[in-house]
Amino acid sequence: MDEDSTMSFNIESNNNSDLYSIIKDVYNILKERGYNPTDQIVGYLISGDIGYISSYKGARNKISELDRSEIIKSMFKEYIK
Repeated sequence: MDEDSTMSFNIESNNNSDLYSIIKDVYNILKERGYNPTDQIVGYLISGDIGYISSYKGARNKISELDRSEIIKSMFKEYIK
């Protein structure tokens, strides 16, 4: 691909209500545990290091079910609405 071409990036979409529900659960679990859930989730999304998410109440397992790219895509879509 030359420098003037744009690369296309496509992600298969899952059910957004499931994604929202899981993110909301993880957010609430992290908050309950005393963490700043926004910082923890963003750290995970940027780095890919699952260590940002506590294993408390299965939060780590829940968020691991989701594709990080799909989470970012959904968040971006909501942001630009």
